[in-house]
Amino acid sequence: MLIPLRHENVEGRRWPLISIARVVINLVVFLATHGQIEDQSPKNGGVRGHILLLAAMHPELKMAPEVQEFVTTFQQQHPGTWREAQSPNRDVADGWDARIRLIDDQTALQQEMDSLAEQFSSAEQASVLEQYAFTPAHPKPIAYLTANFLHGGWLHLIENMWFLWLAGAILEDTWGRAHLSNGLLSCGGSGTACHAWLNPGSLAPTLGASGAVAALMGAFLVRFPKTKIEVALVLGLRSLTNLALGKGIRFKAAAYWLLPLWLLMEIFSGALFGAHSGVAHWAHVGGFVFRALAALGSRYSGLEHKVNEAIEAKVTWTADREIVEATGLMEKGNSDEAIGTLKKYIVMKPNSTDAHSLVQRIYWRKNDIPAYRDAVVRLCQLHLRAQDFDAALEDYDEYKELRRRDHSGIHMARAVPRRRGQGTI
Repeated sequence: MLIPLRHENVEGRRWPLISIARVVINLVVFLATHGQIEDQSPKNGGVRGHILLLAAMHPELKMAPEVQEFVTTFQQQHPGTWREAQSPNRDVADGWDARIRLIDDQTALQQEMDSLAEQFSSAEQASVLEQYAFTPAHPKPIAYLTANFLHGGWLHLIENMWFLWLAGAILEDTWGRAHLSNGLLSCGGSGTACHAWLNPGSLAPTLGASGAVAALMGAFLVRFPKTKIEVALVLGLRSLTNLALGKGIRFKAAAYWLLPLWLLMEIFSGALFGAHSGVAHWAHVGGFVFRALAALGSRYSGLEHKVNEAIEAKVTWTADREIVEATGLMEKGNSDEAIGTLKKYIVMKPNSTDAHSLVQRIYWRKNDIPAYRDAVVRLCQLHLRAQDFDAALEDYDEYKELRRRDHSGIHMARAVPRRRGQGTI
């Protein structure tokens, strides 16, 4: 298993409120529903199992329409299991099964089926999964939305929220809050629709934000294809323990080959295992492809550029044309051109802290630590000259940390260069 740990583009121009809100909402929904799902699932499963066994042993019994639909769908989706349930020589499933086998009276058997049908109906109405998760056999319009906020366990939740944070925060800074919010909702629905299309009639409830998260990965691939992603290779429990201790196998890979590799693995798993793996692989594929195509459209239609200009207008710290131009070049990945523009500007305005702050950020994105360190020193000098002692102290502390890491040989973790007066992530 490959676990992404971080990527290069971690700095942002303002707080990623939509990404934070999405994580918080998912956590609140999980805490509110997980206990109910854990309590309801065994009870509902028992009722369903008894209905199937009784219908298989006594097909002549009458069933309520919703129960008949459930039994027919199961019979079509799992013919092998159905034949096994019909066999008189199969193993006894539980005490209820042993008791039913001893009953020959048709009236008593019909009463048992009617009782199970009432329990089935009550369970359907009370079940969180039946009401809000997405079931391809009988999809509900609201479930295209609500299924994205339900999770089956802590590991499922943490995995999805970590992926959402890694990709969502920087994409929100790039595309804006409204764009990301709408994209998360539409892509979650598109992933669910893809899963339903390739698994028609499935009775297994689908839940989780995986489709929306996969969509963010597709958008990340289009927007930041050359960005290096640090990944941990987990081969088992021991390597997972080593990872928690800060050890283990780690490597960096560009998004343009790592993310397509993940997509191919999802396609392979979906084609080989289908719905039997317990993972909605086709929801991942659908969300990834849909959002990647939408990201291409946004990029080449000019929408992304307009959104970026609007964000810059809100957070920019200067009106000088050269600073705005250099910022745009940096966001497009043209770091060398941005540095060239800023150097010309600094010749005219050597005391511009804004220009030097931007130079500092660009060197950080380039992972040019020596140049970044020199930029920190220059910025500290300018802050002292301007008698901004708090900012100068921050610069000095950062310089000391850089020197400490350099001398001790500690790996330089990607962090956020501080820019006074604006939010960072």
